[in-house]
Amino acid sequence: MKYMMTYDLMESMRNTNQWLGSTARAFASYPVMSWGANPAMDWLKAWGEVTERTFARMVAKPDWNIPVQTNVDGTDMVVTTEVVVERAFGDLIRFRVGTRPDRTRKVLLVAPMSGHYATLLRKTVISLLPDCDVFITDWHNARDIPVSEGKFDIEDYTLYLMDFMREMGPDTHVLAICQPVPLALAATAYLAELDPDAQPRSLTLIGGPVDPDANPTEVTDFGRSVTMGQLEQTMIQRVGFKYSGVGRMVYPGLLQLASFISMNGETHANAFRDEIIRVAKGEASDHDRHNQFYDEYLAVMDMTAEFYLSTVERIFKGREIARNEFMVAGHKVDFSKITTVAVKIVEGEDDDISAPGQCLAALDLLTGLPDSKKAAHLEPGAGHYGIFAGGSWRNNIRPLVLDFIDANSEGAKGKSGNVVAIK
Repeated sequence: MKYMMTYDLMESMRNTNQWLGSTARAFASYPVMSWGANPAMDWLKAWGEVTERTFARMVAKPDWNIPVQTNVDGTDMVVTTEVVVERAFGDLIRFRVGTRPDRTRKVLLVAPMSGHYATLLRKTVISLLPDCDVFITDWHNARDIPVSEGKFDIEDYTLYLMDFMREMGPDTHVLAICQPVPLALAATAYLAELDPDAQPRSLTLIGGPVDPDANPTEVTDFGRSVTMGQLEQTMIQRVGFKYSGVGRMVYPGLLQLASFISMNGETHANAFRDEIIRVAKGEASDHDRHNQFYDEYLAVMDMTAEFYLSTVERIFKGREIARNEFMVAGHKVDFSKITTVAVKIVEGEDDDISAPGQCLAALDLLTGLPDSKKAAHLEPGAGHYGIFAGGSWRNNIRPLVLDFIDANSEGAKGKSGNVVAIK
């Protein structure tokens, strides 16, 4: 019960701050406040507006808001989402672009389950839509999932990915970003053994911890410095009475957000101070750079306790993927079974979350895959976010990924020999 009370206490604190911001904004907006010049009211209103919005978006899932696409005849095509596979803990969704014919490139984006919604990859989706049919894993907030739906750990995540790949068929090209990289690799290897006809044609792994010890960071150091008992006692809470998942053990999104912000506390404090100043001066807008970033950054979701704990224990501490000792449903996954799926590694030179080398370790596991099917790219000067959504992605990495997809698509052998050099 103590964990449930802690969860509700955090939500009460968030709700109180949202109410304080709303109250301050409303109070400073009374017409009577304009009878005399008082800049304090402008500052109070600005503080209230920023505070209310900040704490309100912490519990709201962002919309995809994908802009319209332009057809060859110049007409606009609205982008909608379609649920292809519906599951308790996450769906496979497809982005439909008006009445546009299907693109030859069919891409599955595997979104991370690491505190933020799949909408974190919104810019990645937008950049791929003109050239690809895009599907994405849309993970659900654990606080909204009834306890009756059971558990969800990294093995269940892997099985979900296998089902999604089966649904999409063998002409699929998978792009796994950050946290799901080792699990997408495991899902592909398991499919290669159990259902070879359902394997994707290519697998692009972007900035993920296949071997966390290959190049340690603060993230990996933290995972090694604490015991599993400490994590369970300090990070895990029980969903409160307000949500459908009441009673479920989770790693709360609000607690994750506190950890995110603490890593760069001064930077975030300065950003909110500057935004309050802009609002007070009338220079801010709903879609300015600050709001565009924090509307997504502050929107966090709860993670099931078993998923978080099994990730730390088995991926980071036990290095089961790196040691080729990963088990799914009692079966040992053998990465050497991947013999036909082309694999490309993408890393950022300045990535301080999954440092260079952690993702590249995947190629050493693929002993059954010929070198002509392996590729790697290290993006100079790119951080973690930049390798899948920033300028480095748009200008350099995205074209390489599309070329890799084309070189490993059906019928590509006659054009390129299906040979991809490591670069």
